[in-house]
Amino acid sequence: MKSNNKKYIILEGWISIFTNLLLFGLKYWAGLVSGSIALIADAWHTLTDSVSSVIVLLGGKLSSKPADEEHPFGHGRAEHIAAVIIGVLLAIVAFDFVLSAVEKFNSREGGSFGTIAIVVTIVSILGKEALAQYAFWGYRKTHSSVLKADGWHHRTDSLSSIIILVGILVGKYFWWIDSLLAFIVALMIAYASYEILSKEIKSLLGERIDPELLEAIKQEVDQLFDRELYMHHFHLHRYGNHNELSCHIKLPSNMPLKEAHAICTRIENEIQVKFDLITTIHPEPLED
Repeated sequence: MKSNNKKYIILEGWISIFTNLLLFGLKYWAGLVSGSIALIADAWHTLTDSVSSVIVLLGGKLSSKPADEEHPFGHGRAEHIAAVIIGVLLAIVAFDFVLSAVEKFNSREGGSFGTIAIVVTIVSILGKEALAQYAFWGYRKTHSSVLKADGWHHRTDSLSSIIILVGILVGKYFWWIDSLLAFIVALMIAYASYEILSKEIKSLLGERIDPELLEAIKQEVDQLFDRELYMHHFHLHRYGNHNELSCHIKLPSNMPLKEAHAICTRIENEIQVKFDLITTIHPEPLED
């Protein structure tokens, strides 16, 4: 991992932990003062974000470790694993929201809120969206999947607070509004969990190379030589910010080994410069 990437991940993690602990304290205090169970539950929801931020720090630290004998391609996939853990946490929170919504609806329990609850919820919305924007900004700078995952975690918490605010404002007119809004929040969080897990699990299991990237590589290599190389059998292996590409080319069977090696090396260097991919080329006899 590049040093700048590590810096962004660590900074975002510590800012997130500090802010979430502060918001947890505010929400919990407001819940006790107003007697609102919903706010106290939301406070514990915010505290889980601090746990995910600790995972962000651990993922960033592990993924920055250099390659060694046991991990020749580095530790970049630690980022993907950390993002999967965040996705699982989101799924657990979503399930908990569903249970809470059903329980409140069955008990016909309405919300009981005051001015303090409104102010603290607005502060939470602004604070969590600010954290989300910072995480997404760091993702655009570093393309770190764990920063993007944590950004979505902050965003879903901000959106859930908006829905809770709506419930606070109109809850006195409809006893069931709190249950309905809690269920909507659960769906939003579940969708964010799906978005994260589907992408990160695919990266861990392996995925086919993007057709547009594949075509761009072929066009770039075609400009280097006046012969057709018949590039095929592409495989892309992602290790965080370190990506390995392998493919086959066809060369005349009577071509000297030194010349074939020079062609492969030139292709590998060109792909690394233009596409930031460490490439391994396997030559095959053209006659085959």
